[in-house]
Amino acid sequence: MELVASARCGIKMLQLIQPPAMQALLQLEAQQLRHRQTKHWNPKFKKLRKLKFIKMDIPNLQEKPGDLSQEEMRSRLKERGVLPPRPWLERPFHISCTGGIFEPYVPPEGDGKKSFISSAGAKQKFEFLEKKSKSVLAVRKIRSYEEDFRKEDFVNDAQDIYIAAHTQMAAKDKYKLREFITERCYPEMMHNIRDKTIHWRFLQSLEPPKLVHARVTDMITKDNLFAQVTVRFHTQQMLAIYDRFGRLMHGSETLSKDVLEYVVFEKHISNEYGKWRLHDKIIPDWLPPKEPGMVTYRVIEESEEEAIEALLPEGDKKLEAGKVQQLQEKQPTQIEATATSSAVSEAQAVSESNAKPASPSI
Repeated sequence: MELVASARCGIKMLQLIQPPAMQALLQLEAQQLRHRQTKHWNPKFKKLRKLKFIKMDIPNLQEKPGDLSQEEMRSRLKERGVLPPRPWLERPFHISCTGGIFEPYVPPEGDGKKSFISSAGAKQKFEFLEKKSKSVLAVRKIRSYEEDFRKEDFVNDAQDIYIAAHTQMAAKDKYKLREFITERCYPEMMHNIRDKTIHWRFLQSLEPPKLVHARVTDMITKDNLFAQVTVRFHTQQMLAIYDRFGRLMHGSETLSKDVLEYVVFEKHISNEYGKWRLHDKIIPDWLPPKEPGMVTYRVIEESEEEAIEALLPEGDKKLEAGKVQQLQEKQPTQIEATATSSAVSEAQAVSESNAKPASPSI
């Protein structure tokens, strides 16, 4: 026992007198054994790593809104920055233009052509003077919202809007086009111009533009007012429309035509930032219908037809075979005649081959 006790004392003495490097190694081993393997070996930034995590209050998902009082619900919404629900279900909406022309102007028949004075023409003049009083009142109403509105200046601005709208339509710039036309006019102008090339030019005005009609109406409320002004344009234009294959469908780039149009411009006068835009064109009932445009298509060659038949499913092939059978039933005589002629030609060929002498053998 005394020997064991002396040995232990000797080991302790050796540990006390060992060099500092050995002491550091023993401390490191003790530290590694004391901590888990998942933690970093250097605890220097332990506090900073702890601050990277934010403690959050987990909401109680089992809680029902009906169990809370008004004050508790209000405090919860205020903490989360949520506005309280509205007691009504209405949604705000904005009406930027009207859905059509109210009280459309009826152009006189034969306008733009030389015509003699007749009873019908005198009646139209009288109706025009009768409707002119309403237009004067509408112009006064427009001036109450737009002080600088003058007929002489407006018709020139309207012509600029007309030219800009048609130029952007020909260029297919749908974003700039919306600045010059209303939302109701946009689908009508952009309809059926896909896969087409449009060349349009404004050449000159044969007659100065003229304001012939003006109306003001309210929408939903009495303060929400829209103004519509009809302007008469008698101009000279050039129009050529090409299809997707580059073939001319309508018009010409060398010939100009005289165009008489009644164009309606609209403005939301109650809106401080409203502006005049092209809204619609008036087409009278007495005007004869226009000729429809040429329909273009691609001619499929025989080789392509065979390729298409090869790609067809079996059901379509059966339909094609049924069509062929119907044609054969309609023309049996022609089929029989071709069959007999082919049989006769084969018989003649066989007889000629039998009549030839055999070649001599060497």
